[in-house]
Amino acid sequence: MSKKLTKREDDYSKWYNELVVKADLAENSAVRGCMVIKPYGYAIWEKMQAELDRMFKETGHENAYFPLFVPKSLFEAEEKNAEGFAKECAVVTHYRLQNDPDNPGKLRVDPEAKLEEELIVRPTSEAIIWNTYKGWIQSYRDLPLLINQWANVVRWEMRTRLFLRTAEFLWQEGHTAHATKKEALVEALQMQKVYAEFAENFMAMPVIKGAKSESERFAGADETFTIEALMQDGKALQAGTSHFLGQNFAKAFDVKYTSKEGKQEYVWATSWGVSTRLMGALIMTHSDDLGLVLPPNLAPIQVVIIPIHRNEEQLDAISVKVNEIVKELRKKGVSVKFDNRTTYKPGWKFAQYELKGVPLRIAMGPRDLEEGTLEVARRDTLEKKNISQNDVVSYVEKTLEEIQNNLFNKALDFRESHITEVNTFEEFKDVLENKAGFVSAHWDGTNETEEKIKDLTKATIRCIPLNNKIEEGKCVFTGEKSTQRVLFAKAY
Repeated sequence: MSKKLTKREDDYSKWYNELVVKADLAENSAVRGCMVIKPYGYAIWEKMQAELDRMFKETGHENAYFPLFVPKSLFEAEEKNAEGFAKECAVVTHYRLQNDPDNPGKLRVDPEAKLEEELIVRPTSEAIIWNTYKGWIQSYRDLPLLINQWANVVRWEMRTRLFLRTAEFLWQEGHTAHATKKEALVEALQMQKVYAEFAENFMAMPVIKGAKSESERFAGADETFTIEALMQDGKALQAGTSHFLGQNFAKAFDVKYTSKEGKQEYVWATSWGVSTRLMGALIMTHSDDLGLVLPPNLAPIQVVIIPIHRNEEQLDAISVKVNEIVKELRKKGVSVKFDNRTTYKPGWKFAQYELKGVPLRIAMGPRDLEEGTLEVARRDTLEKKNISQNDVVSYVEKTLEEIQNNLFNKALDFRESHITEVNTFEEFKDVLENKAGFVSAHWDGTNETEEKIKDLTKATIRCIPLNNKIEEGKCVFTGEKSTQRVLFAKAY
């Protein structure tokens, strides 16, 4: 397979799809709309998972696991949530197959094995979890209950794209219960902050923290807080959400606690989650026409060392020195790979690791060995530099940090240059058509206006930024009074 990618400016969607497959991140499976995450792609997800899991535990959360199947009656208990996900549900109706008498060698559903109650394959777990919490929460002493689970969910999407939108995907979902509204709101905002810190410090992806408009909220939530990122093609991507659920699920599942005063009170709830969609965000924030560009904090391989040699004797001599360097780098916590395979030429390896986004590439040949030097190439800037072998450990540590910061600043500069304030609907449409990015505009606060703008432009309100400044203005569409700007964009 050719490693050359379609250029982003020629066809961004095609470039993305090719990159995911050619960089060995994932591929389509035999199941429509589902993907196989390949080892290299899964290694990146594991690093994301490990960092997020650490952050969750540092904020007092514990991991648990709940069933994949949700009885239909439980799923229906919270009406807004059920209605919001109904069209995406996969449903199990039978529990056994049998030989098909009309087609030897084939199987059919056993009509005698129909379930008494249909089971929903979880699109989200609020229903099964809140039914469980009813037995876990009795008193104020049981609160707060801070639970997270790492799981898969199924949402029967019609139009799918690897990582960004698949029928089955991996995610984490936090579900917490609190004694007061204030505590639950603090929790929801805290987890939004955790997501933002992860996105910026590990993914090197700047995000805007905000609240969703009423029509864009999670089904069953009183408030949805979001982090919104901007991709290189000027489209927004919702990178994580944290929901204040009020007492909606507590009332639907009758989850009460006895307060210190001896009163029976409904608990207050949150839920929050990020998914393998973050993989798509990572790819589209930094990568280029040569392939992946990975921030060092999430790269499975931070440094690759490639020997340049003509014969086995030269390779053996180079390997002695390289193994010393590998040992020193690993002592410093750097993930390093020495690719001494003789089945591929150095040029092929260079292109391969460029495609896979390895942040630093080191090459060493016989002359380098003799002169005590190395050639180091940066993936982010493609710069090459010869350095002393004695300096390699300190240089690698310093440069990995530089790459991490450079990727964030580059993405931030792009984002900041693509937030455009407009005051008329003509300006609004012009920016979406010719510049893209976030459009900062006044909105009259009504669902009707939001829907009309969406119908006419395909742009949605991505968020009402937190700590938004109050300013008098007129709605960009209706001319009605407005007190603040919101961010619109076309989105994934």
